Amino acid sequence: MSHKDKEKHLEQIKEHIEKANLSEDEKSNAWKHIEEWYQEDKAWGTFITELSKISPKIEALLAEIGLM
Repeated sequence: MSHKDKEKHLEQIKEHIEKANLSEDEKSNAWKHIEEWYQEDKAWGTFITELSKISPKIEALLAEIGLM
């Protein structure tokens, strides 16, 4: 999934949380977790991208195990 797609999905989640019958505490807690997961996902993507730049062999290995 591209970064743009992830941003679109994140915006949709935000809209649905805002419209949901949730307390402000529940909304805040949901956003806290979503932001943490989003940052972890971004970090993982950066890690994989940088790792793949080391060598075409490493890039092929990552692709072979489904990480690229």
